[in-house]
Amino acid sequence: MRRSDLPALSMLTLVAARRSFRAASRELGISVSAVSHAIRGLEERLGVRLLSRTTRTVAPTEAGRQLLGQLEPALAAIEDALEATTTSQDILTGTLRFSVPRTAAELALLPLAIEFQHHHPQVTIEICVQDDFTDIVAAGFDAGVRLVESLQQDMIAVTLGPAQRTAIVGSPAYFQGRRAPAHPRELHDHVCVRHRLAGGSIYEWEFEKGPQVTVAAVSGGIILNDPRLIIDAVLAGAGLGYVFEAQVADDIRSGRLMRVLEDWCPHYPGFFLYYPNRQLMRPALRAFVDFIETS
Repeated sequence: MRRSDLPALSMLTLVAARRSFRAASRELGISVSAVSHAIRGLEERLGVRLLSRTTRTVAPTEAGRQLLGQLEPALAAIEDALEATTTSQDILTGTLRFSVPRTAAELALLPLAIEFQHHHPQVTIEICVQDDFTDIVAAGFDAGVRLVESLQQDMIAVTLGPAQRTAIVGSPAYFQGRRAPAHPRELHDHVCVRHRLAGGSIYEWEFEKGPQVTVAAVSGGIILNDPRLIIDAVLAGAGLGYVFEAQVADDIRSGRLMRVLEDWCPHYPGFFLYYPNRQLMRPALRAFVDFIETS
């Protein structure tokens, strides 16, 4: 490989991560044709096609995936070395990219990211809301956020924010003429706003009270895949909702929502930031991890 191929290799990793020549060109600040020309020249020199191109998407070929798998640690080491140089001068630079579920972004990551960026204005923070499970390494993310039961075993995880708690809520209008449930099994007598998960399944409501653990497969005519829309529907009287307590605390205090089954909703460990186990962490990520651990 020639040293002059390094820019094209960097472009290749970005196009593969974004699945788009146009998105990569915008991030690099150069034209789409320049990115396409550089990668086409790389393919011609190597004698192999690295990207499969269609009118709708771009994806690595098998040869491309093999090359990218070997490139990622090498390019990361180069980036680490460059960032370490600037860090030695007490200046943090670069971009941190996070894959985060919408609720975790709202309740935990975004407030911390804003505060961190105030302290380090030369660090760009990109939060990509993704409720489905993403291979953060393959997709080019620095870190992700998940609940503890969803963490991958080969990742390092640090606590992000306080413990969380769920809440079963309904509007005063919904409860007119209805008796509040005293046990999760009584939810079969109620209309519930259901949540379709990113994988396609309908979420079954989970409850715990001391040693008792139960799951309720609720029913209802409204199914949504966004937590904020679920809260909007509950406020409009569509039924009961299963949400994070922190999302509706103000609505409960004001009386816009009424809470039920509170004794079946204990606190549990909240969100965790996770990232690959690298011997040489990027300085910006290390600084962000240190920041959240002391916040």
